[in-house]
Amino acid sequence: MKKTLIASLAVVLALPASSAMAQQKMGNMKDMPMNEPKTAMPTTHSARGTVKKVDAGAGLVVLAHDPVKSLNWPSMTMGFAVKDKALLDKLTVGKAVDFEFMQADRGYVITSVK
Repeated sequence: MKKTLIASLAVVLALPASSAMAQQKMGNMKDMPMNEPKTAMPTTHSARGTVKKVDAGAGLVVLAHDPVKSLNWPSMTMGFAVKDKALLDKLTVGKAVDFEFMQADRGYVITSVK
């Protein structure tokens, strides 16, 4: 009986110590990189439109575009920035183009033109 009581007492006394040790070890892990969720890739949208204005200096183009189903947008005329100013070579006033764009920090940016 005495042995059982001593064994039980040892287990009870060891529990708080093991808990404290586990917390101390976890505290050391706070600077370790964790598997954080990956940020989603920006969604690219496609549309067809007609070039209304090109401002090469500002890297902007105004397009009258067809509805954009992925954004639930109706047809409208709006300005876009271009990701690469080389895309402006494909954009001349009056030309119909297929283009892809995505949302950026300051509006929508054309990423490709066909």
